[in-house]
Amino acid sequence: FKTCPGRVLCKLPCSGEKEVDLAVQSAKAAFKIWSQMSGMERCRVMLEAARIIREQREEIATMETINNGKSIFEARVDIDISWQCLEYYAGLAGSLAGEHIQLPGGSFGYTRREPLGVCVGIGAWNYPFQIACWKSGPALACGNAMVFKPSPFTPISVVRLAEIFTEAGVPKGLFNVVQGGAATGQLLCQHPDVAKISFTGSVPTGMKIMEMAAKGIKPVTLELGGKSPLIIFSDADLENAVKGALMANFLTQGEVCCNGTRVFVERKILDTFTKEVVKRTQKIKIGDPLLEDTRMGALINRPHLNRVQGFIKQAKEQGAEVLCGGDLYVPDDPKLKNGYYMRPCVLGNCKDDMTCVKEEIFGPVMAILPFDTEEEVLERANATKFGLAGGVFTRDIQKAHRVVAALKAGMCFINNYNVSPVELPFGGYKASGFGRENGRAAIEYYSQLKTVCVEMGDVESAF
Repeated sequence: FKTCPGRVLCKLPCSGEKEVDLAVQSAKAAFKIWSQMSGMERCRVMLEAARIIREQREEIATMETINNGKSIFEARVDIDISWQCLEYYAGLAGSLAGEHIQLPGGSFGYTRREPLGVCVGIGAWNYPFQIACWKSGPALACGNAMVFKPSPFTPISVVRLAEIFTEAGVPKGLFNVVQGGAATGQLLCQHPDVAKISFTGSVPTGMKIMEMAAKGIKPVTLELGGKSPLIIFSDADLENAVKGALMANFLTQGEVCCNGTRVFVERKILDTFTKEVVKRTQKIKIGDPLLEDTRMGALINRPHLNRVQGFIKQAKEQGAEVLCGGDLYVPDDPKLKNGYYMRPCVLGNCKDDMTCVKEEIFGPVMAILPFDTEEEVLERANATKFGLAGGVFTRDIQKAHRVVAALKAGMCFINNYNVSPVELPFGGYKASGFGRENGRAAIEYYSQLKTVCVEMGDVESAF
């Protein structure tokens, strides 16, 4: 692989009705084998897949960087999180169990935790390999099969994951990959042999998937967009808060659903904080994502770059001030001249009713907003249709817990941001979706409970 900014990396045919059905039927056949294996047997196979990923970390991270445009530094972290996810669910696979309940007269009941069947995973382009592991880890641990459709903008690395699962010993077809856009996704969602759909992406697409799933009474997990608040109190450790704000806005070129893009700063420290954020933002190294010192690579494609630039233009028209960045960036290296680069942007003089503050930009654009009181900032922070994440920086731990308890968001951070340990559930409130990925909570969304009632005496009958 070589970096190919602005050029076609590969061409893959879209999966049509025939290919989707083949993938589902293949997964269905593999499910019959996999679901009858013990949890410990599934555990061993998943641990082997995790081992292969860990062993091939550099190769897969390089592939992901070329696939997505993020820095190799970040891609390595993504791959580490991926194998950790499979290890975590491998550990849970052998412990999945129901309950025994004693009933009167020696009778009893019990529950069985059973797999759903063939699950569909539909991924986003910002974390292609990692999202595929987040969805397949709990699905396979519970005994399901999965057909996965990556974004057509990042189709490559998930194919490698399918190969790794096969090498590790899963039944052939247990994790299948189909390629394509909305039409392929629609075929998957409407397939009668699909038992569940897990989607990561935009709110409008999530709504369409929910509609299609409703017609088949299929459970859905939706991990959608966000416009998350990051609240910086005046008693915060300034150095730490600045680093947190950068982490909350500029990872993966700002193309992160849970980013804290509305940075509320207590007025007492507004000038000091803003000055330091601007200084640090201007020092972010942009360029070839395969270089070790690069911290910001290229955005996903030209239309998306234009969209982000359009948000910045509109922000200026509505009265926001561009404190730094926001313009296109052309690296010195001539082979990168057609890349989709821009300088990370910090916006000042922002108001809550501006489009740049209300809508998800999904690019490296931070909006700074002053506040005066805790009560005020909480009301403003929650005044959004989204509810994916939120963060607070303060030295007052009581205030920290009080604030996150009041935030209407599914993932909250105290004195850090964008940390996603696989042990903790991830998901949102309101229009940011429902269901959870990661943690023990994900098991609930990839399994179903069967209740069995056993009578040890004569049947009590009204007849």
